[in-house]
Amino acid sequence: MSKPVIKVSNLHKSFKLPTERVNSIKSVFTNFNQVRKKTYETQKALKGISFQVEEGEFFGIVGRNGSGKSTLLKILVGIYQPTKGSIETHGKVVPFIELGVGFNPELSGKDNIFLNGAMLGFTDKEVKQKYKNIVEFAELEKFMDQKLKNYSSGMQVRLAFSVATILAESDVLLLDEVLAVGDAEFQRKCFDYFKTLKKKKKTVVFVSHDMNAVKDYCDKAVLIEDGKIVASGTSNSVANEYTKLFIPDDQKQFINDDNRYGNKDLEFKKVFLEDDKIENQEEIKFITILQVNKDTESPIIGFSIKNAADERITGTNSKLLNLPIGNVKKGDKIEIVWTIPNVLNDGTHYINIAAETKDNEPTDWWEDALTFEVYRNTETGFVVHLTNTAKLKINKA
Repeated sequence: MSKPVIKVSNLHKSFKLPTERVNSIKSVFTNFNQVRKKTYETQKALKGISFQVEEGEFFGIVGRNGSGKSTLLKILVGIYQPTKGSIETHGKVVPFIELGVGFNPELSGKDNIFLNGAMLGFTDKEVKQKYKNIVEFAELEKFMDQKLKNYSSGMQVRLAFSVATILAESDVLLLDEVLAVGDAEFQRKCFDYFKTLKKKKKTVVFVSHDMNAVKDYCDKAVLIEDGKIVASGTSNSVANEYTKLFIPDDQKQFINDDNRYGNKDLEFKKVFLEDDKIENQEEIKFITILQVNKDTESPIIGFSIKNAADERITGTNSKLLNLPIGNVKKGDKIEIVWTIPNVLNDGTHYINIAAETKDNEPTDWWEDALTFEVYRNTETGFVVHLTNTAKLKINKA
C-alpha cells in the first residue's frame, strides 16, 4: 500500500490587510501629531483544508481565480506559514509555481540557465552536463546568446519550463498553471512530459484550469472554492463539479435535464454521425453544429469518446491541434466536422463535446451528447481495436 507524501490537516491561512490609507500630502501633515491606531481587515484565504497525496499519485487541485489555490501551494513549499493546522511532507519538493522567477532580462539565455541552476543548488559542472538537453527541449538553440529581454513571453516560458523539468530531481513536483502560456506545440511537449512523470510513478500536485488535462492525467483531485474544499474524489467527478461553478443560477436546470453545463454563449444545436452504423470502417466522422449567442474571442472546441465502462478512450480539441477557430460573432452558425481513425472496439460508445472560452471557461459542455454502437467481427479484449490498423512482419532466420 502506498504511503502519503503530503498530509494537510485543518489548514487555515489568514492575512491582515491595513485599512488606513493616506490619500494626500495634506493628510500626512494634518495627522502628523495625532496618535493613530492602525486598523486591519482580516482576509481568510484558507478555511480548514484537509487532504493527503499518496506516493506516486498525480493529484489535481482546481478552483476559480481567488479561491485559495496559490496560497495553498505557497504553504506547501514553505513560502507562507499556516495560521492554523498542519502540513507534513516527505521527500524533496520542487515547485514550478512561478516559472522564470530569478531570470535576469539583461543576461543571455545561456547565462540565465546557469543562474537558475545555481539557484536550484546545482554546480556549473552539473548544469553543463544537462545544458544541451535543456536547450533542445526549449527549442531555442539559435537564441541562447541573445539577452532574455529580447525573448517573447512564450520563449521565456519555454526556457523556464525546460530548466525546471530537466534539472529537477525531486520526490514531489508542484505544477501550477504551467500550461497557461506557450504555443500549442510546446504544450504538447508538456503533456508528453506529464506522461513520462506518470510512467515513472512520480508524485505530482497539479493545478490547472484545463479540465481535460485534469481528467487525462490526475488520479484524484479536490475543488477549492472560497478557501474550502467543496468536492473531492476522482478527477472526472471533480472536473465536472468545477465546470458547474460557471453556470448562472437561471440555467441550473441544464444539469438535471441533459447533463450540460455552461453559460450558452456558444451553444451546440446538433451532433450526429455521418454514418448511422459503424461496422469495421477505418474512420469515424461526426458533425457538430455550434450556434454563437455572444461575440467570443478565440474559443476552443473539443470532444472526447468513452466506452460503456466510462473509460475515456480518445479525444482532442482545437487548441491541441493548433487549429484556431478565430473570433466569432453573435448569430454565426458553425459546422465542425471531426474525422478520427476508428480504433473503437465492439460495443456502445458515447461522445462528449465541449465549447470553451480561450481561458477554458465552459460555454457548453455536453456530456453523453451522442450514443452510438460500433460493430466488429472480432473482439480484442482491449480498450482499443487495432486489428485493421496494426501491421505485422515476420522474418524467419
